[in-house]
Amino acid sequence: MGRYLLGVDAGSTVTKAVLFDLSGRETGRAARRVPHSYPRPHHVERDQDELWEVTCAVIREAVAAAGARPEDIAAVAVTSHGDGVYLVDEHGRPTRPGILSLDTRAAGLVAEWERTGRSDAVLPVSGQKPWPGSPVSVLAWLLANEPDVLARTAYALPGKDAIKQRLTGVFSTDPTESSLSFTNVRTQRYDEETLRVFGVEELFRLLPPVVPSDRVVGEVTAAAAEHCGLAPGTPVASGAHDVDCSAIGVGAVRPGQLAIIAGTFSINEVISDTVRVDPRWNARNFVVPGQWMNQSLSPSSATNLEWFATRLAGHDFAAGRAAGDPFAFVEEDLRAVESSPSDLVYLPFLYGSPYPVDASAAFVGLRGWHERGHLVRAVMEGVAYNHRHHVDALREGFQVTDVRLTGGAVNSARWVQMFADTLGTPVHVSRTREAGALGSAMLAGIAVGAFADLAEAAEAMTERPEPCEPSPGGVARQEAGYRRYRRVVEAMTGLWADTGLWEEQAP
Repeated sequence: MGRYLLGVDAGSTVTKAVLFDLSGRETGRAARRVPHSYPRPHHVERDQDELWEVTCAVIREAVAAAGARPEDIAAVAVTSHGDGVYLVDEHGRPTRPGILSLDTRAAGLVAEWERTGRSDAVLPVSGQKPWPGSPVSVLAWLLANEPDVLARTAYALPGKDAIKQRLTGVFSTDPTESSLSFTNVRTQRYDEETLRVFGVEELFRLLPPVVPSDRVVGEVTAAAAEHCGLAPGTPVASGAHDVDCSAIGVGAVRPGQLAIIAGTFSINEVISDTVRVDPRWNARNFVVPGQWMNQSLSPSSATNLEWFATRLAGHDFAAGRAAGDPFAFVEEDLRAVESSPSDLVYLPFLYGSPYPVDASAAFVGLRGWHERGHLVRAVMEGVAYNHRHHVDALREGFQVTDVRLTGGAVNSARWVQMFADTLGTPVHVSRTREAGALGSAMLAGIAVGAFADLAEAAEAMTERPEPCEPSPGGVARQEAGYRRYRRVVEAMTGLWADTGLWEEQAP
């Protein structure tokens, strides 16, 4: 068996390949951005061929950075952003650009399903309500608006499975991705009723076979090997949805463990060994049969700080990037207002929210005396408050044993403390830079027998997270801030409902 495991993480904006040894030590890493295209308002797409080219490039670069030979790699697994959809024909060729989970073209359709009770009807079947980026929503929109494309499409694949097919020639998905729209929450298997509720059961033919996440689905073909630099015949594991892989990568592998991923999305998820359905979370398959990953999420997390940095602090952001730390100004700004409290509230809904209205981002309570540091702090607090909205729901439904945090927020000690104070509980911080890629590599290791199961893989490859304890003063301060935030959201909800106009109506 080779000495290394390769995890590929094709995120919403950046695709990464990371090589790990069997102790979880990162030995080589490469990353490249994959640009989005915006052909119409609310449409967010990417070129599937470009995604493949970038994936091959980062694999080559990661292997070279590790000083490894292709033959040294025991197995590969791919993860990627969940939801959205990538359409291909029977030869694996794209029939249109990939549609990302950030795409909201189906918002009008989803609003219609909500009004007519179809969303409520599917909840006890699939364990979740559709949202604009859900595969069923996107496919239903395509059926109404691009039927010719679907007519020449053989498979509707998640992002990772489109890459995996190019590596192996095999069309497949895994249990976690199959449950994004199409499985029965209790049987954990495909159920045509999940489509029949919406009158689109003809789409069932597009669903690929399901292979367990920790099993080998195929081998790297000679053609793919030549393109990406791997050895022909290298085993490829089925893999999993990126939020599952990120949880696994920070050691959250047992029921009761709650993982928070503060990145593009506010992802908050807890593993359970029983089913509990609630509209506040998605009850989806975990990689272990008979277990569920209960996800409460919204597109409203650390990306807000990146937006602030690039749009409202562009000069300092660029200067910091040139010096190696684009967010250095954040700490300086926060330090400058450390002894200056304010009631400023930020609503982090630039790209969406957890509320059933067309919510938008806003600063509320802005005064002439506020400095930029007050705004930065409000952005960071608003992100933490939105995470609490989700975590509180999960804590009502499940027994949570510990909380683990990963994503962009862990790069700021102040932000981590905000999370601990806002949640009122110790937050265990993983310093693993690439949790998603590590979780993916762990599944690859299980697939080829390097580890017996997830628990053994986690013991071998993940680090013990560092606890951040809540501070009494900080808890009281953030509790007051969260109550103020909730009041602002409640006051704004009526306004959003009155003025939020969908630019596209349901077909």
